[in-house]
This record gives sequence, structure tokens and C-alpha cells, in this order.
Amino acid sequence: MKILAAGDLFVRNALITAALRHDLEGHPFELTELALPWPLEPFGKVGEVDEASDAEDALIEALDGVEVCVTQMAPFTERVLAAAPALRLIAVCRGGPVNVNAEAARARGVRVCFAPGRNAAATAEFTIGLMISALRRIPEAHDSLAREGRWDASYYTYERCGPELEDTPVGLVGYGAVGSRVARVLCAFGAEVEVYDPYVRGDVHGMRASSLDALLTRSRVVTLHARLTPETRHLIGARELALMPQGSVLVNAARGGLLDTEALCDALERGHIAAAALDTYEQEPPAPGSRLLTTPNLVLTPHLGGASRAVAHKAAAIAAAEVARHVRGEPLAHALT
Repeated sequence: MKILAAGDLFVRNALITAALRHDLEGHPFELTELALPWPLEPFGKVGEVDEASDAEDALIEALDGVEVCVTQMAPFTERVLAAAPALRLIAVCRGGPVNVNAEAARARGVRVCFAPGRNAAATAEFTIGLMISALRRIPEAHDSLAREGRWDASYYTYERCGPELEDTPVGLVGYGAVGSRVARVLCAFGAEVEVYDPYVRGDVHGMRASSLDALLTRSRVVTLHARLTPETRHLIGARELALMPQGSVLVNAARGGLLDTEALCDALERGHIAAAALDTYEQEPPAPGSRLLTTPNLVLTPHLGGASRAVAHKAAAIAAAEVARHVRGEPLAHALT
């Protein structure tokens, strides 16, 4: 069996290869590699698929005779799939295989699996970091001292110092793999946690909100963890921001499309929202003239929530385990239906 590792500068081919050799010990296979340039070259739409490296031609050449491909960013468009008749399995090292034309793969008998939850812990930790940074004004204080050389004691005044998480009402919109971890950490901090997720049944850490509006009106901090769907696009817009108490803080390390960026900038400039911290954006990267780059009291990071070394190892391990199931003729654990 011929396997292609199409790694990149995050989920590296060395990690994929090591995981495959471990899980396929005793099973003969031929391994080839294709190195993709993400993240130093941004992903984007390639053909009909999203969030992929623009490498169709290189991928077609590398797929000659390949039965299994393990990748994070390779663009499996209809064109690529049509040129790879031997292909039987695509193992995608990410939470959703958006870089694969699932319908075209299914039509050609190609199974597609993925790595759900690979970055849940990393993103949850990063969310807490963004939250504390925005609440306690850490980036501004750092810049004043390290970049400007000023010992700005005004951050210790009552007007400028930020609130604690302890006893602060924090609302979580979404309670999946990331949101549930964030809730547990917030409870440990002593925050008053409230959760809104109409798709989750059973107990949650904290209280369950009856509606999104109810959660927004009671929360001094709101953090987004919902999936981006046509129904949730701009889930938080001008109306929703206006429901939040004066001086609230908003955090989004989920998907940029959940938030109306223009409405957020308006709310920050008016002072209704005291601060916000964003790791994801409607357009990535934001355009050079984006209001996000000039609006005050914004903490901005370049989509780093899932960027930890542990995530890269977990992603390779989950994908390799799926390849091993395929080789043994067992059902896949995380396959598209």
C-alpha cells in the first residue's frame, strides 16, 4: 500500500510519518511525502474547497498510485480526486475536512476521516488567556512599558484597572469540546458561569440560560464557542451587543463569522463594550484598512488558538489511528457518512 504524507509547517511530515510507523507496525507500506507551505503562505479557497493550500498540481503529481493520504491542508478538489483513481482514504488532520470535496470523494468511493477535538484543550487555554488579557489590560500595559519605556501607573487607578474573573458573570455561547473546557476553568476561577447551547442536553458547568438574549443581558463577559453555520453567521450583531451590560467584554476564538465586526467596532468606539479579544475574523487576515486595526480596546491575535505543539502531535496520532483501522478493515472512528 502506498501512503502520501502531505504535511505542512505545523503538522509536519515527520510527525505524520512517526505516527504511521507506530500504528502500522507489522503492516508493509510505502511512504512518500509532499511538504506544503502553510502557515507561512496563507490558506484560502481552492477550486470548490475552503481553507486549503493552493497546491493542486503538486498534489496531483504526488498522488500517483497513492491509496491513502494524510494531510491537513492539501486541496482535495474534484479535479484532484479525478486524477487520483487509486485513492481510497483521505485522513484530514483537523476538526473538519473543509479542504475536501466530500461529495466528489463519496462518488469515487474515497472515504474521508478527520480529527475532532484535536485542538480543544489548546483553544480553551488560549480563550482564557485572551479573556484575562482583555479584562486586565495586559497588552496595553506591556506596550507602555516595553515599547514606550513608560511606567504607566494609571493602570492601577480605579477607573483603568480591570475586573477579576472571580464572582464575574461570564456567558458562554456554545458548549462543545472547547466551550465545556472553558466553563470548567472559569468555574475553578470562581466565575458565575452561564451557558447557552440549544443543541446540548444534560448538565453543564454553571447555569443553563433559557435564551441567548437572557445570557447576554446578564453577562459581564461573553465568549463565543458556537459552530459557524448559515444560522449562526452574525449571531452577535448590533442588537445583541446592545443587550450586554455597559462596560462588558467580548471574546471570540471560535469563528470570525459569528460576530458582526462593524457592529463590534461601533460598540467599542461608543464605550458600550469596554474591551474585546479576537483570534478569528470574518476576513483572514483583516484588510490593511480594517477598522479592527484602529479601534481602541481590542486585543488581536492571528488565529493562534489551536497552535500548540501538542495539537500537531494529537492531529497526526488521530489520523494515523484511522489509517490503521482502514488497513485492518475496521470501521473508521471519525469518518464522514
